[in-house]
Amino acid sequence: MGEKIPYKARNPGGGRKKLKPEYNAGKNLKEQMDAAVILYKDGMTLQSIADALNLNPIKVRKLLITAGIYESDIAKMVQRTFNNYKESQSYKDAVLSTASALKLSKASVTSYLPYQKGVYFPSTADKEKISVGAERQRRYRAIRKLRSEPTEEHLWETVLLYCGVQFKTYSGLPFTYEIRKGRSGEYTKELWIDRRGKSKSLAWSSVLLALGNIKKVGEVVERPKALSDIRGVTYIYGMFYRFGLIDVPKEVKEKKNDRGNKKQKKGREDMLEENIKFFRRL
Repeated sequence: MGEKIPYKARNPGGGRKKLKPEYNAGKNLKEQMDAAVILYKDGMTLQSIADALNLNPIKVRKLLITAGIYESDIAKMVQRTFNNYKESQSYKDAVLSTASALKLSKASVTSYLPYQKGVYFPSTADKEKISVGAERQRRYRAIRKLRSEPTEEHLWETVLLYCGVQFKTYSGLPFTYEIRKGRSGEYTKELWIDRRGKSKSLAWSSVLLALGNIKKVGEVVERPKALSDIRGVTYIYGMFYRFGLIDVPKEVKEKKNDRGNKKQKKGREDMLEENIKFFRRL
């Protein structure tokens, strides 16, 4: 057997980095709750508050219940019944028991209980306000709509959701893109491609031109210029492949995977070399 490689202690603060370090469910909940409380104290109705905060009225009520300022006979009855069951049951079982006792649906019961975690945001909320899982679900639903109906509207929705996500060109080179906002606060119809820290613009009209040249969704497109002979089409090719609008030849897939495998292999080799150096110093 070969020599055992010694364990290398992890540096303080090491480990896997959070995918969205800026996401804070508790902070988001407090911000929404504080805003709802202010509007409620100003005499606004649940529907008016919901319209102002872009939330469902039921979620607004739940926020106010969490803040402890909303009261009603049914809310008191649900909370009292739930708390009695909660003394001997889990949260989930207590909800079911309360629903059965009061002849209400599970959803009705939970709508009268305070939030336990973060508030759930609508599909139009900024990416920074939702969890990684919720963001992935958004992307999945957007791609399903896009593949079913490849319209400009569905493509724009998908492109917005994939800002900052890594793609690969025809030759396997990684890149990301961003879409900036103008003075009005609205997104500009221009993608800024980031390759090795250098940005170059890609017009939305070029993306639409390539979309119009797709003969059949999911069909193999041999090379980028088959979509259109325009500047930046190699980036559009990589995006459309990830969106499921096109497929790519087998050799292109291998090229993309090969670059990723080489990167992983180099990382393992670097780690092994560090461990060997550590062992030799002993």
